[in-house]
Amino acid sequence: MILNNKKLFSTQIEVTADDFAPASNREKNELVTMGENTSFWKDAWRRLKQNKIAMVSLVIIILILLFAIVGPYLSPYSYSQQIRGDENLTPCFKHPFGTDNLGRDLLVRTMIGARISLLIGIGAALLVLVIGSIYGAISGLLGGTADAVMMRIVEVIYSLPDMLVIILLSIVLNDPLTAAFDSGKALGGLQVLGPGIIAMFIVYALLYWVGMARIVRGQVLQLKEMEYVNAARALGSNNARLIKKHLLPNCVGQLVVTTMLQIPSAIFTEAYLSFLGIGVNKPLASLGSLASDALNGISSYPYRLLFPAITISIIILAFNLFGDGLRDALDPKMK
Repeated sequence: MILNNKKLFSTQIEVTADDFAPASNREKNELVTMGENTSFWKDAWRRLKQNKIAMVSLVIIILILLFAIVGPYLSPYSYSQQIRGDENLTPCFKHPFGTDNLGRDLLVRTMIGARISLLIGIGAALLVLVIGSIYGAISGLLGGTADAVMMRIVEVIYSLPDMLVIILLSIVLNDPLTAAFDSGKALGGLQVLGPGIIAMFIVYALLYWVGMARIVRGQVLQLKEMEYVNAARALGSNNARLIKKHLLPNCVGQLVVTTMLQIPSAIFTEAYLSFLGIGVNKPLASLGSLASDALNGISSYPYRLLFPAITISIIILAFNLFGDGLRDALDPKMK
């Protein structure tokens, strides 16, 4: 069929000089501008900054860290210093948090208590991260019978009452650890923590990693079927290299969030143990031991319990809220 001496489906394109004319300002404004390239972490940080609650929690965490780490160096008192004549003082300019029955400044003891609680919480969370991520990655990558056996072990561990195991271990290990500390065989600095805290670390290494392991296993089960994992296998990568270079790096979002949420759990566990009297050794203080000591005079000196309890509450709340915000920021489905 021919129309105006031209084929209807002609592939010829007519070009005129007007096609090469400079674009007008209106045409330039109508062009779609491509967004700048961004990485996973930059995009997550952008979304995290939009979460006001998470950012306020981050600021509070930073202030708490400064309070616990820098604060004791700015105080004129030490955590064990007994000031004669200043026993049982209510909060005043000289002692903003007051003093205890031995004349020790409660402000600096609260700072040291927050430091100890944070160190224990972060240390326990890192312990859970290392053990749980490795165990879960191995289980998910191997699959089959090995995965089934490893997951049954996890289910058995889940059934154990962790708090009861901590208390029993602290009682059983009390004499051996005390003897080891007295003989100088223990690592330097560990003797100040006490058998209860050492038992807590042991229980975290034995029991608390199972949640992390199940999360990592679920991620690895999905990732190991991806093309880049098959390509790495074809290039000769062994299981250890697959876990280290390809699987765990792609689980980093879940790892960070779970670790962040594990910190307040460990802090609460430490405070609970110290409150029961099986925590850090005296005269070192943690927030739980400060709250426990305050019970003796709670009716006459309620401020002794008020400040440690508020500090514990703020720390746990801030870490939980920041962990929730971090989870939303690192989840690609939340875009």
